[in-house]
Amino acid sequence: MSKRKLTRKQAWRIKKIQQERAARIEKKEAQIDQYESEGTLGQEQLGLITAHYGTQVDVESIHSPEQGPRRCHLRANIGSLVTGDRVIWHDTDPLGVVVAVQERYSELSRPNPHGNMKTVAANIDNIIVVIAPFPKPHSFLVDRYLVAAEAMHIKPVILFNKVDLIHEGNQVIINDLLTLYRSLGYQVIEASTTMGNGLQQLKAFLKGRTTIFVGQSGVGKSSIINQLLPHQNQRVGALSESTQKGTHTTTTAQLFHFPQGGQLIDSPGIREFGLWHMDEASILQGFVELQPFIGQCKFRNCQHKKEPGCAILTAYQCGKVTERRMLSYQSLRQVIKP
Repeated sequence: MSKRKLTRKQAWRIKKIQQERAARIEKKEAQIDQYESEGTLGQEQLGLITAHYGTQVDVESIHSPEQGPRRCHLRANIGSLVTGDRVIWHDTDPLGVVVAVQERYSELSRPNPHGNMKTVAANIDNIIVVIAPFPKPHSFLVDRYLVAAEAMHIKPVILFNKVDLIHEGNQVIINDLLTLYRSLGYQVIEASTTMGNGLQQLKAFLKGRTTIFVGQSGVGKSSIINQLLPHQNQRVGALSESTQKGTHTTTTAQLFHFPQGGQLIDSPGIREFGLWHMDEASILQGFVELQPFIGQCKFRNCQHKKEPGCAILTAYQCGKVTERRMLSYQSLRQVIKP
């Protein structure tokens, strides 16, 4: 497809917008340089990004978090920052200034609809995958989160929320799903914000760690945060009556401090967690029960389909891998195919 040719007026408008953006950046940088030369930037201090809003971020002091976050400009050469980043900043009036960022020890990224990677949050210790009876939990979707977490070398925890909605019609399916993941060594916490189930266990797990909640919209992430941190008053969206899918109530990843210690990052609801940025080896590594058999196939370029001497297929045939997980692995491999 040939490129659409711009009219002279369209080209002029695009150039004008770009010039205006460049001028705004130059003005901001010049103001920062002036503050530095006048010595009014104040002392450098360590900060933590608690939320991100376009070209500005909320930053709180590492040493004085009780003072609350300050809205800050970013130096033009810093690059993209996300919630959880640790930065060097100056507390100035009316807006602070972030001048440097420290190296991340972990990050959660996902591809956008255009295939470009977008980092959601940084410096995470744990990932909690939240599922619920409604919207209906699918192992294929849960496996997407688990594979992504394994690629980060972070052991995820599965939080099954809204246990009060379990009934005779869905109990067997849900029990089978949770039993499967427990058998694979994943920690499963069952909770209900209505009944109060599992909240103490969840609090104990969160203590002293930086944790991110991920999961479909409508599974109750914001409701859980309201129970754990009542003063945050997160907006809660009802399920769609027609689709039984959630409505998006969280628009940016936000970091909250847990009273007993530790931090919680609430991420925007994600109905699907794309993995097409990953290669086949990473997908295979993401299935914990398949890891012991990696590299044991007869042929180095084994595709794990019909090849003789395939260690993966042999493990499946011997019952060391369930049919559900094998189908999930094969499906995820197809997803990343160009």
